[in-house]
Amino acid sequence: MNFDKELDARGLNCPLPILRCKKSLNDMTTGQVLKIVATDPGSVKDFQAFSKQTGNELLSSETVNSEFVFFMKRK
Repeated sequence: MNFDKELDARGLNCPLPILRCKKSLNDMTTGQVLKIVATDPGSVKDFQAFSKQTGNELLSSETVNSEFVFFMKRK
């Protein structure tokens, strides 16, 4: 998937991946896509909830080699 910016949240635990994601999205324009790579298993539910609360679209969520990869579109 194409993306405009990447956020490396590996090694960070809740709530840091979400906080860093929010900061990154604020620096982006509407429609741009942020790729997030995290290692915290709780981040799967966290990013789903964050998407619903903020209106930023969670395009995909997958696990690759025990890392969680998310693609989020800026509202």
